[in-house]
Amino acid sequence: MAYRRYETALPGVWIIEADVFGDPRGYFTELYNQQEFEKIGLGHLRFVQDNLSFSTYGTLRGLHYQRPPFSQGKLISPLRGKVLDVALDLRKDSPAYGQHLAVELTAGEGKMLYVPEGLAHGFQVLSEDCIFFYKCTGYYHKASDAGIAWDDPALAIPWREIPPVLSDKDLHHPLLSDLDSPF
Repeated sequence: MAYRRYETALPGVWIIEADVFGDPRGYFTELYNQQEFEKIGLGHLRFVQDNLSFSTYGTLRGLHYQRPPFSQGKLISPLRGKVLDVALDLRKDSPAYGQHLAVELTAGEGKMLYVPEGLAHGFQVLSEDCIFFYKCTGYYHKASDAGIAWDDPALAIPWREIPPVLSDKDLHHPLLSDLDSPF
């Protein structure tokens, strides 16, 4: 098994590709292997919580983050379906503050995204449904849960033209310009 790491325009955000082995029965891949992460320079990451969500077509979750000291880094991979995955830099001292990365992730292609602490994260389901898996570097802390408006016009995120299915919580996040970033 081999992993490859690709830098993105956002510092510390990486696209990680794992080998995928397929045959007429289906496919096999590793989602995480500590030794392989060490080989690509990501051995310092320590994951403490795994999360799984199921969402239907058009579901848009985000843009979420946790305030310090309960920030989380996330290693993201859809297990079924396809998403538009978005990371938004909230780190005040980052040259990419306020910028986002949007990448399509499809189950079975071996591509994952690592989003470090200090970024907000969200995704939009592009397939009939999606099983979405992510490993976290910090534990969930409800009182530290926060977000940015997914449809903030200043962000110009290229969400697909699909009527969004949103939670009540995701309808009420502030614009980035109204946020005093905690990072």
